[in-house]
Amino acid sequence: MSHPRKQFGQHWLRSEKALHSIVKAADLKEGDRILEIGPGMGALTQFLLQTPASVTAVEIDRDLCPKLVAKFGKNERFLLLQGDILAMDLKTDLGPERYPNKVVANIPYNITGPILDKVLGTVAEPTRPAFESLVLLLQKEVAQRITSKPGSRVYGSLSVHCQYLAECDWICDVGAKAFFPPPKVDSAVVRLRPRPYPDPVEQPQWFTTLLRLGFQSRRKMLRNNFKAIIDPDRLAVILEQIDANPQARAEELSVAQWVALSRSLTPDSAL
Repeated sequence: MSHPRKQFGQHWLRSEKALHSIVKAADLKEGDRILEIGPGMGALTQFLLQTPASVTAVEIDRDLCPKLVAKFGKNERFLLLQGDILAMDLKTDLGPERYPNKVVANIPYNITGPILDKVLGTVAEPTRPAFESLVLLLQKEVAQRITSKPGSRVYGSLSVHCQYLAECDWICDVGAKAFFPPPKVDSAVVRLRPRPYPDPVEQPQWFTTLLRLGFQSRRKMLRNNFKAIIDPDRLAVILEQIDANPQARAEELSVAQWVALSRSLTPDSAL
């Protein structure tokens, strides 16, 4: 058995219960094409290939690739790509016939943010074509931030960003003992189902700027965080118009209210 490498953030998932939960959440059917990021020793890959779906696995660790080929290479529904997922252009590398429609992965925690940008995209540039669903095993703290509701202590710009781009569901907890070696943190499985936001923002970059300013000092009210761009009294009026408390902090606004705020508080209306 290969030893997990710290440089790649490798932790082998060994819990069959967790593996079953991941595959069940993916709801795999005939014709589904799965992208698995970082298959490692292939524990999740094996479960995925027990479904009717095909699997394209991307593994950065060259030493693991021969082992994966030995295990799954004879399965015509399995394709292995060696390389860095962040540097790949899947549309070019795979073509339309093999391009995945779902992502199922236990991703390295040290590059969670860049991977989310890759598979989900940004408000300004959502990933296209969009995946039908992303079932991801993440650090529990990140999973909580992605799925949290307004008013939660962990609700932040990542929450708004992900929930603007996708329906976000908590699937299950996964404790550290489910892995070898055990990570220093607990984990969780989430499912993201990308879709166009029903009331899209008109200026995505401005929306992102407001999120950054709003959440940069969580303990301050928005009127203080935004005082460099708008008079507090004018902001209070706008907050009332979008059914928000004039004394609200960033974490008290729903995604819909953030969208409405970006529409009412435009760059032209700022100081």
